[in-house]
Amino acid sequence: MNVRAIFIDMDGTLLKASNNISYRNMEAIYRLMNQGVKVFLATGRHYEVTAPYHKEIGLGTPMICLNGAAIHDGQTGKAIQMQTVRVDEARFHQLTAENPFNVIVHTANGLYCKETNEEIDYWTKVGQIPPRYIGDLRQANYKDVLKYSVLTGAPSPKFSALFKKEAEVIDWNNGFELLAPNVSKWSAIKSLLRAYRISPKEAVAIGDGPNDIEMLRHVGTGVAMGNAGEEVKAAADFVTGHHEKDGLAEFIERYLHKAYVV
Repeated sequence: MNVRAIFIDMDGTLLKASNNISYRNMEAIYRLMNQGVKVFLATGRHYEVTAPYHKEIGLGTPMICLNGAAIHDGQTGKAIQMQTVRVDEARFHQLTAENPFNVIVHTANGLYCKETNEEIDYWTKVGQIPPRYIGDLRQANYKDVLKYSVLTGAPSPKFSALFKKEAEVIDWNNGFELLAPNVSKWSAIKSLLRAYRISPKEAVAIGDGPNDIEMLRHVGTGVAMGNAGEEVKAAADFVTGHHEKDGLAEFIERYLHKAYVV
């Protein structure tokens, strides 16, 4: 397998449920880097809660954040690409205010949310930056939206379908996300592969969520985690182990590490 780049999802792939990178995953990545393979993080997280892990691994490559809506320079953290999304705000807020949904608005200038939760508290702890606003989002003054997250607590394709004409929709088991049309991890990967002059055939992508499906389909080798849903597994070329059992390292060790020549 001639691989020059690997794009790694974070939650459910690189990280355990404890939000830690295991020793085995770290070692597998280090050995890959020593072989000259470019290692990239490709995540739905915003920059502030991606950067600490990027630094922990010692990566210098750009970070794909917010499912491809933003790409950040690996050295300075500066956004080198941003894709803003526009929806009918009045309709969006009427729908979300009338229902017991939590809404998180990721903007170029920070986070706005209807109410806080455990995940947002964790983001604040790791990223060291609290939300800019918590409360009725109809009263919030925000702009340059990169991603809307609507947390309904259950699959909500009926609600998410209302936005398919104006946004890229990602359906999750507990809600949905909205991005600018044609924005995805794969769209960001394409632009980085062009910049690094790497063919998609020479790239591996590994992930576990519906936001990973497109990149798994389009790179040379798509890998689904053992904890991924059936639709994600169906899009992949390989299925590896569970993220709690170092499925990332398992794939890298088995297929990507070159044997030492004595």
